[in-house]
Amino acid sequence: MTTDAHSNITIDHPVVETASGPVRGVDDGQVTVWRGIRYAAPPVGDLRWRAPVAPESWTEIVDAVDFGPISPQPKSPIPLGAGTRTDEDCLFLNVWAPSVDEAAKKGAAKPVMVWVHGGAYIFGAGSQPLYDGRALATRGDLIVVTLNYRMGAFGFLDLSGIESDGQRFDTNLGLRDILFALHWVRDNIAAFGGDPDQVTLFGESAGGGIITTLLTAPAAAGLFARAIVQSSPATSVYDSARAQTVAELVLERLGVGAAEARSVPVQALVDASMHVFDHVPTSTPGTLAFAPTVDGDLVPDYPVKLAREGKSHPVPLIIGTNKDEAALFRWMKSPLMPIAPKTIRAMFEEIAAEQPGLQLPSEAEIGSAYSGIRTRALGLHVARDVGFRMPTVWLAEGHSEVAPVYLYRFDWTTPMLRLLRLGAAHATELPYVWGNLVMGAKDITFKLGGLKPGTAVSERMQDRWIAFAKGESPWAAYTTDQRATLVIDKDDRVVDDLDDGIRAAWGSEILSFR
Repeated sequence: MTTDAHSNITIDHPVVETASGPVRGVDDGQVTVWRGIRYAAPPVGDLRWRAPVAPESWTEIVDAVDFGPISPQPKSPIPLGAGTRTDEDCLFLNVWAPSVDEAAKKGAAKPVMVWVHGGAYIFGAGSQPLYDGRALATRGDLIVVTLNYRMGAFGFLDLSGIESDGQRFDTNLGLRDILFALHWVRDNIAAFGGDPDQVTLFGESAGGGIITTLLTAPAAAGLFARAIVQSSPATSVYDSARAQTVAELVLERLGVGAAEARSVPVQALVDASMHVFDHVPTSTPGTLAFAPTVDGDLVPDYPVKLAREGKSHPVPLIIGTNKDEAALFRWMKSPLMPIAPKTIRAMFEEIAAEQPGLQLPSEAEIGSAYSGIRTRALGLHVARDVGFRMPTVWLAEGHSEVAPVYLYRFDWTTPMLRLLRLGAAHATELPYVWGNLVMGAKDITFKLGGLKPGTAVSERMQDRWIAFAKGESPWAAYTTDQRATLVIDKDDRVVDDLDDGIRAAWGSEILSFR
């Protein structure tokens, strides 16, 4: 135990014994945090493109005070934090827990929330400053876990169908990393004060897509008791033939065969990842180069299809999207979310081809669903709905047959984001979930006001997520008979069948556009 000379705060350094060895964190009297805990062996050398395996055990105490390296990735548009470094050896996680006195340590185990970050399956990390778990852990009196997983070509390149001189390659490495981390949580979280039977898996964007995929993955059964899914691209899951095409593009860019790819330098793989990441949505609008693959093993079929067949894991689910999802992609000039009619139509045709059984409604039905919307804004609405909102509604409808579902839409925005024509764009809900509203002097979100009502929005949103993690109903459940939907805004409200207009046009179909 030491005392910080500047703040006069007593700092403790609690040691926890994990299955692999002891780790020492930092307790400042409010929160105890353990950063950079290794949960799997370095996925390097012969373990590149193989499923994660347990790390070598250690006996000496390891200081868990600094975040571990993150997955190799291109220069990121996402603020990753000062001092962040990338490395292929990136399978680390972080744990936040409320500080407790000795008497309280004997109390009941706390619920656990495990975060899966987004970033289009190629950017981001569990150690981003935005995902600091202090506010959520203390407000909710629960344990918060964030983690890294392999991304880009390291985590979502499928070489299993490529001739490789007998070498073995596994599929869906990023998903397997997360499953391995969930096994770590099940086996170790009790030592940090958490309840392994009360784990809520939550994530956003690509992280949400990973969760909607794991909801129908047999290997995920029993590893989490509840799930929260924010802005999932649930239909961005592709077949093995398409995955092989992407793999061939990467190998062609590298100038090697699959057998030689394990010895390719990390930076060369990062560069090839970025090249293919840019190329794929340009040639096939609205699709991602790197995403979960229906491999017939870990991922047996398309998640939305399985959910609508009643084959998702029966765990309670919060799921929703933001009102202006596509505005971020317009602002970034990103091809990931097409807005022009020609590219939107190409995206629909690609999704329809990837999702067997989905048919295209008529142009008249489309016109009816989006009547009254200015032509310039039509692409934003249609792209939002085909990319995020309707897959979310379809999954909610199916999953509601096996477990309680709570559907939401995030509408809150600030004057500055409204001025920038972003509104409630993709990812704008994240600061409110984490309670980290102002991320440094360069954050312009509240420069024109809105911090006081925004703080109230954050507190309500956190309280709902926390209540859910503790087994409570956060608002009225969504069913195909009573389609209650929470609208999160300056004043929250529950609306019956908020999506009536677009749902009537789309039904359980995929939308076309001409």
